[in-house]
Amino acid sequence: QVQLVESGGGLVQAGESLRLSCAASGSTLSLKAIGWYRQAPGKQRDLVGTISSFGTTYYADSVKGRFTISRDNAKNTVYLQMNSLKPEDTAVYYCTIIGTHYWGQGTQVTVSS
Repeated sequence: QVQLVESGGGLVQAGESLRLSCAASGSTLSLKAIGWYRQAPGKQRDLVGTISSFGTTYYADSVKGRFTISRDNAKNTVYLQMNSLKPEDTAVYYCTIIGTHYWGQGTQVTVSS
């Protein structure tokens, strides 16, 4: 059974950084395209960025230049490094194996002004 577990969320002030982790069991993430999404209260779940099995990354315009997705194949983990955080980045962040129904439970990120 595939499980994805996000961690690393928290409460930070604007301008600070956080690194989220997406750890997997039951699936080898290095062979998969992984997506990070976020959902703010009352809003739809939006794509933050993706990383392909080849390591190619894509970012939404709203986070481009501030967020970086990477992977550690030895740890079977994908990361989302978030720098220069803004209050509008406040949301629950989820990782998913693209093209599947596998999602993590989410981790809350709150950025205060």
